[in-house]
This record gives sequence, structure tokens and C-alpha cells, in this order.
Amino acid sequence: MKANWVPAKTAIALALCASFAMPAVHAQAPAAAPAQSAAMAVLPGDDFFAYANADWLAKTEIPADRSTWGAGAALSEETNERIRKMIEGFAADKNAKGNARMVADYYSTFMDEAGIEAKGTEPIRKELAKIDAIKDKAGLVRALGASLRADVDALNATDFFTENLFGLWVAQGLNEPSRNAPYLLQGGLGMPDRAYYLTQSERMAGLRTKYQQHIAQMLKLAGYADADARAARVMALEMAIAQAHAPREESADVLKANNTWTMKDFSAKAPGIDWNAYFKAAGLSGQNKFIVWHPGAVKGAAALVGSGELAAWKDFLAFHTINHHAAMLPKAFADQNFAFYGTALSGTPQQSLRWKRALNATNGAMDEAVGHLYVDRYFPAENKKRLQEMVSNIVTAFSKRVDKLEWMAPATRAQAQQKLKTLYVGIGYPETWKSYAGLKVVPGDALGNAMRAESLRYAQALAKLKKPVDRTEWSMPPHVVNAVNMPMQNALNFPAAILQPPFFDPKASDAVNYGAIGAVIGHEISHSFDDQGAQFDAQGRLRDWWTKEDLSHFKQASGKLVEQYSAYKPFPDLAVNGQLTLSENLADLAGLAAAYDAYKATQAGKASMTDGDREFFIGYGNTWRSKAREGAARQRILTDGHAPGEYRTATVRNLDAWYKAFDVKPGQKLYLAPAERIRVW
Repeated sequence: MKANWVPAKTAIALALCASFAMPAVHAQAPAAAPAQSAAMAVLPGDDFFAYANADWLAKTEIPADRSTWGAGAALSEETNERIRKMIEGFAADKNAKGNARMVADYYSTFMDEAGIEAKGTEPIRKELAKIDAIKDKAGLVRALGASLRADVDALNATDFFTENLFGLWVAQGLNEPSRNAPYLLQGGLGMPDRAYYLTQSERMAGLRTKYQQHIAQMLKLAGYADADARAARVMALEMAIAQAHAPREESADVLKANNTWTMKDFSAKAPGIDWNAYFKAAGLSGQNKFIVWHPGAVKGAAALVGSGELAAWKDFLAFHTINHHAAMLPKAFADQNFAFYGTALSGTPQQSLRWKRALNATNGAMDEAVGHLYVDRYFPAENKKRLQEMVSNIVTAFSKRVDKLEWMAPATRAQAQQKLKTLYVGIGYPETWKSYAGLKVVPGDALGNAMRAESLRYAQALAKLKKPVDRTEWSMPPHVVNAVNMPMQNALNFPAAILQPPFFDPKASDAVNYGAIGAVIGHEISHSFDDQGAQFDAQGRLRDWWTKEDLSHFKQASGKLVEQYSAYKPFPDLAVNGQLTLSENLADLAGLAAAYDAYKATQAGKASMTDGDREFFIGYGNTWRSKAREGAARQRILTDGHAPGEYRTATVRNLDAWYKAFDVKPGQKLYLAPAERIRVW
């Protein structure tokens, strides 16, 4: 569940998408022990992250166009280079047809910076004119409804961010798993989270000032008069919206999100918006039931629409229209957008090269079209077969661990085993590809192409409301370096791009592969039984299938993991949020344990490897090699469901085998007495 490689939508889409979240790894398979030149400075029992990655940490600098860097990002960069050359080849081929032609034309149009510059603001004038023409609240509501897009994902990607007032996610129902349902989520903020608006600190106050200046500058570039006054109105409105937003921890609580509203409920519970008009403009007038993920935020936003100044709302719509499409506008817009989101927020000194941004935009527009082309050219069939074997071995290992749980009642154990038996595992690429036949890509129309692609994606999402649930549907394209567990589908996806070195190397030892990609597989399987995944049964229905005693034990053990992670403090004024990161920490712990068991099972009857266990754990530690600029690191701690890489590495301290492999002794910083080592699954 949840990919956290890229916390913000401004990041390169391929650089890592939403779920497993691996910041970094070395480009080569790990050796039996790290190079002694750097590793001698630290004991594995004091800081295993620094020990396993000593030379990498000493020699690696974050690229100037990145806020974070690691092995996952490096692998994504290599993958992107291949895709770039592939697309440029299609662009040069006059006979290219279908997806290849559309992808090439989209990419080439974005790359035509001179053409975009020559058009100036003319392409976006039509959209801004619609906003300028709004005369009353009825027109405002229609405009807000028309802006709704399928741009959030509450469970698979844990993506709660949208600049639109609300975000839509279409997925199977929490209570009716055989039917798709529309989920309405909070939105309307230009900064990553409510904390940026409401936290009273010097740093956050400074960012709020810079954000308001950014709003003013974008409006000035678009030719608006009184831009400073307009920016002040927008900022005040967003401050009010933020007050109604749920905090990140609450967004992750599925039980609080399970709110079914009918059309009548919207009018009664969230007055201020003509909801019939809103949903008609959004293309949802025939839908009677919604799942409102953030009821407080919906109520608060509706009240602000009803009571707020029309001029402020029009300025809000104008700014976010410009801001959202800045990449498709002249250079001054893209530069200003990066100055705030890249440099001010994340500390990134240099904007990505044009081709990287073009690839990011192309992936955002038609991800599976690019992915299909990538798989056809770069994904070996033998890799899929080997991964299927590893998945089977790790599922078996997890199943055996469940059978050995003394605290679990037979009825609960049977339900857990049923989830494992019915688990769908997608490897490499989806069984059914999305169609882009309805997308019109016009050479020379960068903004129009982007808007038409968004509209198609939205239409495809709405169409799912009239179709049966497809458990094999993928939530991420095959050319991202990532993996995901989808709890309602009881399904896993392992995209083709992550199934290559250093995460998976057909030539590497079992120890290395099970420590690297094996831990990833175990992590995703384990998400079916973390604090969120355990709330869903084998059919993906949100229900309580635990005995009271089992649930109490699980929560007690989980609480200890919350305490363990909350004690980690990356900055003097900011600690890891053990509750926010609990799902991922549970999956790391259980997944690593299952991967270790599966690795040992593969060695039965084979000659013993002297350093096998050390290779396994170093392979795991290598997958978390990462560095982050302070701004980016702070943003992730506040908004991301994943702990920083060094603390995810530290979960090894809960496994007995790690102590034996590295002779870890009492008194060393990571040492835990056997009774203090956390065991959940």
C-alpha cells in the first residue's frame, strides 16, 4: 500500500511513484560487507544505515536538480534515459503510429520551448476568461464543479493533494467491494499540507510569506492588475480552507473516512454550495451516493463558498489554473513555479533539464501508453518468471509465520490465510492496458494536450462507476521504480522498472535478491496485515474480522512500534511521527522477517554461505541509501507516511538474526534486549 517515492506532484513522475518508497540503493549488487575504508568508522550495532552505506554516503552528492537522491532515484534516472531515447526515436520515425505517435508528439510539443514562448499567455487566456466571466455564486459553483478531476488516491498512493477545491477518487466501495464508488477528498491548498498554513514557527511563517509572493508573481505574469492585493485574498482564503482540513494522520484513518453521503446529505451536512449544480458541472449528476473521505473539510469549504467574497474565489481559481499549468506556459511561469516549489519548499537549487520535465508531463498524460512501449522493448520475460517464484516463496513464508502466531485465535488465523490465498500479484505490467484512442494530441498545442489528457483520465474514472470492479487493475504504470499493495483489491503490483539491478539482479545470489527485492515483496504482502490493511477482508470489504483479544494484542504490539519510531529525531525541533508512519513501519518489519524466512528456505539442502545472512541484511540496508535536502526532509516528515531511510533501515534491530550476523552487543545504540524486540507477524 502506498508508494512514497515522490511526495509532491511537482516531482518527476518516473522518479518514484506512490507506495513502497525506496529512497536509494547502490548501482551494483552489495558485497558481503561494506568497504572497510568508510565502514570502520561506525559499528553496525550503532548505526546500521551508515555502516551498510558508508562509502556511498561519503562519495555521493545530491544532484543540483533534485531535493532528494538515492538508489531508487538513480535507477529511475537510468530508466528515464532509455525511455527518452525510445521516444525521440519514435519522433524521428515518420511511420510511427498509435501510442508511439501520440507519445512522441506530446513529448516533442513540450520540448518546443520556442513555440511555447512565442504563444505567450494566449493558450491559457480562454480558461482565465471563463473565470473572469463568473458573475455570481451560481457561476462560481459551476466553475468549481467543472474543475473536479480524478487526481487523488486515498489508499493505493496515499495521495491527498489537489489544488482543486476537492479531489475525486474512483475505486471499489469500502462496504460494497463488488461496486466502484466515487470518493470525495479535501483540496484547495497550494502548499503541501495544512501544517504549512497553521504551524506557528519562524520557518513556516517564512514559507507562507514566500507562497503569497509566489501567488502575486504568477498573477502578474498572467497580466492581472493589483496582483499583490489579489494574492492576499487568495492566501486568506487558503488559510481558512486549511483550518477545516483534516491532519495527515486523520487522512490515513480509513474508519474516519468511511462516510457515505447521499445527494440530500450534502445539502444538509455541507450547506453553502448548490450541490446539484456542482455535481452536474462535474459530470456526476446521476450519482446518488458518495464516500466523503474528509467530511469536516467538505463542510468547511462549502461554507466558505457560501460566505466568501466572490472576487477572492475568482482570484483563487485564476491563480490555481495558472499554477497548475505552469509547466506548459512560457519559461517565466515555469521558473517562478520552480522557485517556490523546488527551491523555497524543498531546497532544490536547480530546475530539471527540459527533457526530464517533458518526460514527466508525458507520463502524467498517458502513463500506460509510455509503459506499454517500455515493456515491449525492455522487460525480459524471464524476469517475470523468477519474480513469480520469489513471490510464491515469500507468501509461503508469511503464511507459516501466521500459523505460528501463538496470540492469534483460529478464526482470525483462517481469515488471514484466506487473504493470502486470494491475493492477486501483478508482475511487470497490467493484464489489460488503458486505451488512449480518445485522446487528441495536437502538435504545437502543449497546454491543450495537457488539458485534454486530464479530461480523458477523468472520463475514464467516471466510466468505472458503471463497470464491475476489476481486481487486476493496476494503480501505477510499469515503468516506475516502485511497488504497491492495494488493500481493497487485495492485490499487489510490482512494475517492470523495479525488477532490475540493484533491486533485482538475475545474476546475484539469493541472499542479495531476497534482502533487496525480497524485502520489497515482503513489504507489500505485509501491507495486507498492517494497521490499515488488516481492516480489510479477503474480498476487500472494510470490516472487523479480528477477535477482541487478537485486536488488542495487535494494537499493543503496534503501539510499541509507534514509540520506537517516535523516538527518532532527525532535527532538534522535529521527530519522526510514529503514528503517521506506522503502516509502512509494520510492513518493513514483517516484510523483512518474511523475506529472511523465505531466503533461508531456499538454502535448505545447499552448501551454507559463510556470509549469507550478512549479505541479506546489507542488501536490505543498501535499498535505503538516500540523502535529502533539509526542506525536502522536513516536508516528508510532516506529510509522508514513510519514515526517512535511515530509520527504515534500523528495523533490523527487531530481528534476532541480525544480532548474530553482525555480533551486535549490549551497549551499542541499536541494541534491544530480546524481550524489547518488536514482533507483530
